[in-house]
Amino acid sequence: MKRPRKGARRAPASQHPPALATVEAIVTERRLIVATLVASGVPRRDRADVVQGVVLGAWRSIKRGMYRPDPAENARQAFRKWLHGIAWRKAWHYLESAYVRHEILSAQPLGLLREVVGPSLEAQVEAREVLEALTELEPSQREILLAVDDPEPLTAYAARRGMNPATAATRLRAARRLFALQLGRRR
Repeated sequence: MKRPRKGARRAPASQHPPALATVEAIVTERRLIVATLVASGVPRRDRADVVQGVVLGAWRSIKRGMYRPDPAENARQAFRKWLHGIAWRKAWHYLESAYVRHEILSAQPLGLLREVVGPSLEAQVEAREVLEALTELEPSQREILLAVDDPEPLTAYAARRGMNPATAATRLRAARRLFALQLGRRR
């Protein structure tokens, strides 16, 4: 014996017989579709694409026999209600899609931020002090301090200058000491 399936059950199908409608009937209700999309918040630039999706979706549903109006109800009113439901669902799917939710289109996106972007004013002042202290050093000391930031090791720097690596290390220590003194005087 087979166990019943867990989870949500499928909605019961309409008991009414399927009805046929033409593409022309769908297109004549284009104003209803556009009004539904406007009310749902679909932007103007994407409305034509979503309208096309609604028309195609409605046509495919009719071909599959999913349009089953109540024969006791007015045919046009039933068709408009059914088409409104399709347009509403297409608009909702469009608005919930990832590329619509996460894309921010703005001429000045930094104007939307509530926090300061970039380094703070204190960090900028401190960086300026460091640069001024660096410019007051002798060119050879400045050069060896900046060589530390290069991706190549200090031994390669010493080999390029034709000096002993130990001498380069000693000059680096002396330049660091003088640089620390320059910074200490400024603060």
